[in-house]
Amino acid sequence: MSWINPDLIRAKFSKTMSDMYQQEVPLYGNLIDLVHEVNTAELKNSKCLEQQLKSTNELERLSEERHGAIRLGTAEELFNMRRIFAVMGMYPVGYYDLVPAGVPVHATAFRAVDAKSLAISPFRVFTSLLRLELIENEALRELASTILSERQIFTTEALALTKKSEDQGGLSATDAELFVQEVLETFRWHSNAPVARDIYDALHDQHRLIADVVAFRGPHINHLTPRTLNIDAVQIGMKSNGIPPKAVIEGPPSRQCPILLRQTSFKALEEPVFFKGEIEGFHSARFGEIEQRGIALTSKGRELYDSLLASTRKILNAPITEANASEYMEILAKQFEAFPDSYDELQEQGLGYFYYHLDNHYQPDQKTWTIEDFPALIAQGVLAFSPIVYEDFLPVSAAGIFQSNLGDNVHSEYQSRSNQQQFEASLGAKVSDLIEIYEKIQNESIQQVLSSLNKKSVLTA
Repeated sequence: MSWINPDLIRAKFSKTMSDMYQQEVPLYGNLIDLVHEVNTAELKNSKCLEQQLKSTNELERLSEERHGAIRLGTAEELFNMRRIFAVMGMYPVGYYDLVPAGVPVHATAFRAVDAKSLAISPFRVFTSLLRLELIENEALRELASTILSERQIFTTEALALTKKSEDQGGLSATDAELFVQEVLETFRWHSNAPVARDIYDALHDQHRLIADVVAFRGPHINHLTPRTLNIDAVQIGMKSNGIPPKAVIEGPPSRQCPILLRQTSFKALEEPVFFKGEIEGFHSARFGEIEQRGIALTSKGRELYDSLLASTRKILNAPITEANASEYMEILAKQFEAFPDSYDELQEQGLGYFYYHLDNHYQPDQKTWTIEDFPALIAQGVLAFSPIVYEDFLPVSAAGIFQSNLGDNVHSEYQSRSNQQQFEASLGAKVSDLIEIYEKIQNESIQQVLSSLNKKSVLTA
């Protein structure tokens, strides 16, 4: 039996999810149109950027690129979600603790992990798990636990097809099509809440995110995120198109050579909900998000980034709101002047990860080449390099996005802190170290260059 490539199942699921979310949240469709306009203009104005995206296989995937986000309530839900994502070639990468920022969850990102798979479909899902132990009210904590234990967020067929894939090593075309449709039901919005209005209010008063996780039938997709090449233009475009953006763009400031990840969003929609007894109410949680991805940074680069971001927030010395947004962005830009803003400097100083490309017309000397020869080859124009895109997330930025859609004044202080061991126990697996993944991709590129160089050397001997 021939099984469908998991990358193709993931690509199909991403497209189907996007179509569903556009129907549920029409503003998302407007956002897609705006991002397309901005990206088209950027590519038209910069052939250099277009060539860079082509050389790293990012151009073709750009229009299809999305990341989603869901919030789960129990260890069992997370465990089964991991199994389902594995059928689509998506694996847990990174551990994100949002508790220090006042959001009672920890998370991982499910995504493809090798360059070829990412080129086919870079779909990612930022997946959070509620930390029930942080609900201070004991009676409310037990009630929330009971509510979550009584729900089943996956269809029987979705779990059956997942086990079938695990047992036989893949799915047929017919099964893969059914699998996508069945799993989609987990992410669908349901306006009929399984709890009474007073319970929802109590959960909401504890934390709006807790209500979003506990009071509904499943982990409705709370945003889908297209990738733009100019997030500042999209931020301006949202305002002029009547789409209310959040106060500031999360992440680093605008740069010639983008690093890591910048994110913004339009504010959460107020959607009608019917509680038990057909009592009508409203719930705000789902929103539209946009991202601009830059180069993945090495450990050295991340340390510099984190220190500059920390100094920015220390200077501001206040929560970021609409009122101080301009001041924050000015401080941020000033602090990040210390971060090199050219690919040459990032490469020379070991701050970022790169793909390496050899000029095919070059005829090498008769010698054995090593990585120590790279600086000379780069200087001669024989060897070129292109940035490896950052495929992951930033915990401070994720918390900022969450908070902006929970209300600017919402900020909780929790005593409990990071617990990766607990998260991985719930997950039923270890999360991959994202730095190791980028190291592997860069090293594979280096080895391909050395192999090509030394093969040519042998041929010319």
